Amino acid sequence: MLRTLGSGTSSVRAYGLQDVRRALDVCAEDPVSNVFVAARIRESGLVGTRGPLYGYETGGEHALCWCAANVVPVGASPRALGALAGTVVKRRATASSVFGPADQVLDLWGRLRRHWGEPREVRRNQPVMTMQALPSEVGVPLDPQVRPARPEEVDLVLPAAAAMFTEEIGYPPYRGNATAYRRAVAGLVDEGHTLVRVEDGEVVFKADLGSVALGVAQVQGVWVNPRWRGQGVAAPAMAAVVEHTIRHVAPVVTLYVNDFNAPALATYRRVGMVQTGTFATVLL
Repeated sequence: MLRTLGSGTSSVRAYGLQDVRRALDVCAEDPVSNVFVAARIRESGLVGTRGPLYGYETGGEHALCWCAANVVPVGASPRALGALAGTVVKRRATASSVFGPADQVLDLWGRLRRHWGEPREVRRNQPVMTMQALPSEVGVPLDPQVRPARPEEVDLVLPAAAAMFTEEIGYPPYRGNATAYRRAVAGLVDEGHTLVRVEDGEVVFKADLGSVALGVAQVQGVWVNPRWRGQGVAAPAMAAVVEHTIRHVAPVVTLYVNDFNAPALATYRRVGMVQTGTFATVLL
């Protein structure tokens, strides 16, 4: 059956400053799945005239959809997605992906596809991996050389971040002027949310805490320098990231990974992470 845009868009409205608490409460119903949106809400304070967060409210049901470069549904039933889709469809000019819990993303995409056209790729099965125990306490060795990147190392981290993005998404994060991308990389470094291992002035390993909220930190941008792959770097380095994050940032660490990335899945399992959900991503 073709899923269509819902007609009940009157139950959807743009959320603003006065809705921050309400929106975070919706995210808190599943903080691991919803940490990305919760972190964006905290960062932005929902200050602005039109979105980018939309809320669905009817019959005691509340759901959200973040609509910026990433479109991310939160706690949305099929009925809520039908209503939200009527608003989301207008945001095509800004969107480069739809991601989040697989059931919600694939339902929403089924409603948007005929309006937005064919995607570059649909990744339907991305295990969500989570850990709350310290790796050191469950016998997993840590790489002692993994540490937060320093502010003066932004230009050292930048090519590693760009290489990881290009490998993962299939195109570079910027063309020409790197100013905006460098600012984003520097922001993570300044927060202490980029962890690295550096050897002889070169990044060997990198990982970012891309979203932190509601007691959860979501790891992204995990990358091992190609010259160091296959040498046992990844698992101890990732264990060090989890250890540092639980001790200093948030008590729950999570990430999501492509099901076809067998080496990464094996690394995360070796560290002690377990699957707690499934995401999907539509690349536009």
